[in-house]
Amino acid sequence: MSLYVLVHGAWHGGACWDRTVPLLESAGHQVHAPSLTGLGDRAHLLGPEVGLDTHVEEVVGLILAEDLTEVILVGHSYAGMIVSAVTDRVPERISHALYVEALVPADGESAADVLPVYQVEFMIQLAESSGDGWRIPPLPELPPPAGLFGVTDPDDVAWLRGTLSDQPLRTLQQPVRLVNPAADGVPRTHIHCAGGERRAVPPLQPNGEPAVVWELDTGHDCMITDPEGLTALLLRIP
Repeated sequence: MSLYVLVHGAWHGGACWDRTVPLLESAGHQVHAPSLTGLGDRAHLLGPEVGLDTHVEEVVGLILAEDLTEVILVGHSYAGMIVSAVTDRVPERISHALYVEALVPADGESAADVLPVYQVEFMIQLAESSGDGWRIPPLPELPPPAGLFGVTDPDDVAWLRGTLSDQPLRTLQQPVRLVNPAADGVPRTHIHCAGGERRAVPPLQPNGEPAVVWELDTGHDCMITDPEGLTALLLRIP
């Protein structure tokens, strides 16, 4: 049995994994897919003080409170920031760090540093237009193939739209601190989806092993558009 902790991306909640969790559990594995503070079913906790540090602390807290070890830590999109920080904090409890369409920061970088400049500028404009300046409304749906976070099926779009909530701007502005050399020993895998815009993955992992990059021919929210394909890749993690 493996143990997975699935961390959702910006605007989403833990429900985005609803099609993936049963597939992992039916294969005999234990899965945690929490909603982060201010998002998903915890949107009522949204406030300007919620930042990257808030989300890192609660994932670390989950791992410690449940005494989880040999964790396969999976982060989607924005949650790549969280995966990096949590691995830095408790590397002895993480067996693998898996980045799904995810931001991969260096020490001292914020999500805004890792994202393309035009995306950051657009999100700041959304925050300013929301009336209070600290919360970013969910991104608008675009024509296919972009859709809503890569989701284009009308029923899926309607379901996803109902689960999204505003994202605190502070989560994109707080820098990550990566200072623990023991974290470099944790193996990494990257899953990239079609049409994504991202930094190139360095040829070597921090542990010196060759980089591992897998691809899925589906949209950004692959846990919704291709849960079977994503699960098949997750199950390949040793």
